[in-house]
Amino acid sequence: MFRSWKKRPRRIHEIAPDEIFLDSSNIPEHNALQFEGRVVRPVASRAIFAVGVAFSLVALCFGFRAFSLQIAHGDTYADISRNNRLERSVLFATRGLIYDRTGKEIAWNEAQLGEHASSTDRGSEESMFALRKYSALPGLSHVIGFLQYPKADSEGAWWREEYSGVSGIELAYDETLRGQNGSIMFETDALGGALRENILSPAKNGTNLSLSIDADLQSKLYATLIAHAETMRFRGGAAVIMDVRTGEILALTSFPEYDHQAFTDGDIDIVRKTAGDSRSPQLNRAVSGVYTPGSIVKPIFAVGALNEGIISPEKQILSSGALVLPNPYNPEQPSIFRDWTVHGLVDMRTAIAVSSDEYFYTIGGGFGGQKGLGISKIDEYAKAFGLSQPTGIELRGEEQGVIPTPEWKEKIFGADDPWRIGDTYHTAIGQYGFQITPLQAVRFTAAIANSGKLLVPQLRASSSPHYADIGIPDQYLQIAREGMRIAVTSTRKDATVKSLNIGGIRIAAKTGTAQIGAHNEAMNSWSVGFWPAENPHYAYAVVLEHAPAGTASGAAPGLVPFFQWLVAYHPEYVE
Repeated sequence: MFRSWKKRPRRIHEIAPDEIFLDSSNIPEHNALQFEGRVVRPVASRAIFAVGVAFSLVALCFGFRAFSLQIAHGDTYADISRNNRLERSVLFATRGLIYDRTGKEIAWNEAQLGEHASSTDRGSEESMFALRKYSALPGLSHVIGFLQYPKADSEGAWWREEYSGVSGIELAYDETLRGQNGSIMFETDALGGALRENILSPAKNGTNLSLSIDADLQSKLYATLIAHAETMRFRGGAAVIMDVRTGEILALTSFPEYDHQAFTDGDIDIVRKTAGDSRSPQLNRAVSGVYTPGSIVKPIFAVGALNEGIISPEKQILSSGALVLPNPYNPEQPSIFRDWTVHGLVDMRTAIAVSSDEYFYTIGGGFGGQKGLGISKIDEYAKAFGLSQPTGIELRGEEQGVIPTPEWKEKIFGADDPWRIGDTYHTAIGQYGFQITPLQAVRFTAAIANSGKLLVPQLRASSSPHYADIGIPDQYLQIAREGMRIAVTSTRKDATVKSLNIGGIRIAAKTGTAQIGAHNEAMNSWSVGFWPAENPHYAYAVVLEHAPAGTASGAAPGLVPFFQWLVAYHPEYVE
């Protein structure tokens, strides 16, 4: 034990002097404010627990929100963030205006708010396109046409940003009229507030277009003809007026017409009603309608016969009311090709004026000692005057028509029904399978009037003329012009266009009547011509469609009020 005790270490606690002095100074009176004399209570465990719980809840909330934003819905919020930051809006170009040849506005724009834009859209002021408006003058629908507007989906996103021409001038000159849209970009902050906007590309407005059409002239022509057609029970029709020097179209109208303003505005009721109309109001009959021409093509074959040297203008052929072709197989059943009346002896000018079928049977297919052109030459001259081929007009949907030939007949009817001389006779007077458009009719009439220039129809004002020379001496074309003038001025009972012998204007013209229907129960009526007769400036072609057979007043009488109006109110077009 002694040895253990000896080895125990001694603990020595030294007291620092400052402790002695501080304690001694505090002994006389205890100062509770003095640090060394304060009694400190420990923090309660419940408080520490409460602070921990609160901290844990806050951390949990932040963690859940971070998980929601970055993991659960990260892609969605990333897209929203990007879209909120940059937003593109369309700056719509203003479509070009359309004027007629006199400067009258016939198609213009009225600025409107886009149908899917709203006041809450940032781009609503920019996302505006102008509404298209058209002249209320009747008779212009087919030539002007209509368009479709830009379209947006239910969320305001534009899936079609351009105007789209659908028919007429709006389609043919769509690239010229539409211009080029621009765009603007908006930058926003995370809360959707605008930071800045920048125009990425300015809109380039469309180019204005001046047409060769005279809107008042066309509207009057339309109103005159439709009134006559309704009185005479024609189902429809078309009319064209062309400048024979330039090819400019002054009027191109078709009836019945449709409401192109309603089609542009998207009026579903009117669109459906029009589509269900059996008269086909949307058909532009002047360009896309094909009709049997009847006798209006006779001047072409008269000129062809002269050019081939098979007859002189003065040679007379007897019209007894019918050409009788003997039947070598059954003499008791000859083939009879009737004229519309008995004309007696007629030369070429008179035959054109009175429209003698018998004369043109003879020079077309030949009879007796008179040689005929034959179907190959008939086809050749018809094509030389632009039939069965496009005219070159810029409107869409043009039909080419048909010239009957042996090849055409075999294709349609088969090899068991060969071409016969009677087919040639009927083709020579514009019947059988012959089909042409009113635009082709005015074009070949202009070629007769202007000494043989087959013009390309022009719809833009002040266009340079484009034409092909048909290669026939003008002295032969002059015979046809004189015959057409006699048809108007002759006092003969059988002269065909005396109704157009109007004071103040000198018209040369030709009529044609084509029988249609399974039993020839209906008819089409044509009138073509030019004026002034001695120095032609303008040509016209009119067809009235599907009236009861035997209707006495056709296309030529229907034009009388129009020409009287022209003389009274537009003398600039008379000479």
